[in-house]
Amino acid sequence: MSRRGPQLQVRMLASLAVLTLLAGVLVGRLGQLQLTDHPAGDARVAAPGTSRVPLPALRGRILDRDGRPIVDNAVRTDVTIDRRSLADASDGGRATVRRLAEALDLPFDRLWGRTTLCGAPGAADPPHCWAGSALVPVPVAVDVDPADAARLTERPELYPGVAVTSQPVRAYPRAKGGGAPQTTGYLTRPDAETIKASDGAITDADLVGASGLERQYDELLRGSGGYSEVRVDARGVAVAETARREPVPGSDLVTTLDLPVQRATEAALADGVRDARARGHAADTAAAMVLDLRDGGVVASASHPTYDPSVWSKGVTQRQYDRLTTGDRSPLIDRVAGVAQPPASTFKVVTLPGAVRAGTNPDEEVNCSSNYRIGNQVFNNFESRAYGMISWHEALVVSCDTVFYRVADEVWQDHGGLSAKDDAGDPLIDTARGFGLGEATGIDLPAESAGRIPGRAWKRDWWEATKDESCAQAERGHPEVKDKTERDYLTALAKENCDSGHQFRPGDEVNLSIGQGDVTATLLQMAQVYGTIALDGTEPSPHLGRATIAPDGTRTDLDVPSAREVDLPGETGRLMRQALADVVRSSSGTAHGAFAGFPLRDWPVAGKTGTAEVFGKEDTAWFVSYAPTTQPRYVVAVVVSQGGTGGGTAAPIARDIHEALRPR
Repeated sequence: MSRRGPQLQVRMLASLAVLTLLAGVLVGRLGQLQLTDHPAGDARVAAPGTSRVPLPALRGRILDRDGRPIVDNAVRTDVTIDRRSLADASDGGRATVRRLAEALDLPFDRLWGRTTLCGAPGAADPPHCWAGSALVPVPVAVDVDPADAARLTERPELYPGVAVTSQPVRAYPRAKGGGAPQTTGYLTRPDAETIKASDGAITDADLVGASGLERQYDELLRGSGGYSEVRVDARGVAVAETARREPVPGSDLVTTLDLPVQRATEAALADGVRDARARGHAADTAAAMVLDLRDGGVVASASHPTYDPSVWSKGVTQRQYDRLTTGDRSPLIDRVAGVAQPPASTFKVVTLPGAVRAGTNPDEEVNCSSNYRIGNQVFNNFESRAYGMISWHEALVVSCDTVFYRVADEVWQDHGGLSAKDDAGDPLIDTARGFGLGEATGIDLPAESAGRIPGRAWKRDWWEATKDESCAQAERGHPEVKDKTERDYLTALAKENCDSGHQFRPGDEVNLSIGQGDVTATLLQMAQVYGTIALDGTEPSPHLGRATIAPDGTRTDLDVPSAREVDLPGETGRLMRQALADVVRSSSGTAHGAFAGFPLRDWPVAGKTGTAEVFGKEDTAWFVSYAPTTQPRYVVAVVVSQGGTGGGTAAPIARDIHEALRPR
């Protein structure tokens, strides 16, 4: 690692200090990113005396594995006005602010609103008021063109109390692609509880990580703040600095991300979503990731929809903030680790080892019929296709559902049927949980979803929590649904849930066997499962943090979580690896078409498609893969909500990512 990074930090600090001294103003706080009202002032500054103004530290950068900045620091030009000059002016400073607005070609009301303290009588509404301290110069215009700001300094007599300052802000060199914004996260102002819990380490002048790596490694990145002690007059206006302690910059975080691969992954995902929409699919959300099987490091993590994270450094408006944070399609959501959904047929690699534990002989042929009946309920194969007697290898290659239905039904009966009191000893559920499904992987991110492996206890708990609503819906009959077939189905389902929703029925086990029904998993969890199969039972431990670099250049490697072993009974590991390779290379494989013409001899890929049925929506497309099969190095996983089939939408995206990974 070059020493250029720490030297750049030191030079930036020095430059900021010189600019601040030349301007003759106190260091202001970092730009306002969270739209939150704060009290107008503090009782301690209501009378003459002294007070401390916090000085936030320069935040550490977030780097990729080779030291390239993903989240950097930059300097933003702001125009501030000293509150003392406003208080001294006979008109409260209105004339000065009006001249300033004309010079910057900005609305007077907007600049004047910034001179009012949020929460004070007559203050402008947020975000137009100033939510910061009453003791610092107010940034009335942020991110100003430096040339425009420089002209203000040529006529200081026209702009008393006005200064041009430079503020450190977050910069995103890869904002237009490759920045992994959902993974790196963003900053916000701390709430009162955070400030109290920090025992003085965090003040309301700081910015703290709100999500992603910014939040997970906030203490490391934030550094230690300093302060400026100022003397204030009876009006609560700072008149002189009496003491000062400089802040200590935060450390840089080196991640496992690889910027070229990240860019390629984001581009492949965006192209795949556009292609799916061109073919008539909604393709509303999607995610893709690359996992390094050597150490479990996440090489790339992409979510769609995405956004330009530099919006946080420019002063986000309420309308922008609402657009970013509202709804299930919020671009802030990390859809790799934070969203769990039915994994469909990608889950079959979990069910097959469970079937072997239940007594299935993987060397025997099985009947891939077009459907399988349990009582009066018929469970169909995909597109109701029948293949006759086939091997378990072929069942994975063509993704036959009915062979798994049959195993699940037998397991349910052997476990006691409706009389079974718990899941202990259920080989399908035990195997799924043995793979780590139903619980978080432990990746170093703050908002990981655990997913769900539904069992008997979960079914009872869910029924207890929902039975009143189910009974009410059964009686009401869903009059809001216009389609009669859909209305009748929902009403019948509500009645069944009302009467016997606590029962773990054979259909529950059948749906579980093919990753449907109430089963959910994140893309990260399924990538971990396929990594475990590729490594013949050695489970990779996903992580993002690789090392830290202190302001003096000292590098410290972070501890990598240790891998654990997952039992793959008998020869199921070998069987699945061979079958997954044929999913891609065999003419009967469900991903064969997506990889037609791909150089599989140079970069052999193994994987599994999945097409999850979602009531009221289009199918969700999955493809989880690894390569090269000869010596597995990477897992590539893709999911597209309402994207159609796994082979038609998710697998082509994965192919583009594998193109970027394979050596040239």
